[in-house]
Amino acid sequence: MAGVVVRVASAADLLELPAVEEAADELFRARGVLDLPAAAPAALRARAWRVLVAGRPVQGFAVLDRVDGDVHLEQLSVHPASMRQGIGGALLAAAVSAAWVAGAERVTLLTYADVPWNAPWYARHGWQVTDDLGPELQALAAHEEELGLTRHGRRVAMARPVPAAR
Repeated sequence: MAGVVVRVASAADLLELPAVEEAADELFRARGVLDLPAAAPAALRARAWRVLVAGRPVQGFAVLDRVDGDVHLEQLSVHPASMRQGIGGALLAAAVSAAWVAGAERVTLLTYADVPWNAPWYARHGWQVTDDLGPELQALAAHEEELGLTRHGRRVAMARPVPAAR
């Protein structure tokens, strides 16, 4: 993670996110997942609680929302050309820091259980599978099922506690 600078996205950064997301989705297409939802437009991302980015031009991003009083990692994407350079880990660390500043107790996410760069990767960064889903997170999981994401594999909720202030 040394040298990776994470910042809050500017309006110009938001315009770059769909291209990064589309490039990252190619990894799923290589696994035979051809019917992913289209990348979210910049206007939709602008409504998120916080969007964090790394790189100029943007090489990775994290979209954060508030869900059930927690900070929820709605999307994390890193351009394939920039993977394995610590960008994803730096974005995760910045998400936890943002949650700490906001007074949240944990960061949650929904992801594929068996995709190597999903749940196993998050687990290496301190996330654990959880069944402790509040009503808003349950609704998000149900929405993902409506979108058809569960057709491509088992989805799990994961959470990482936010360290207490010292």
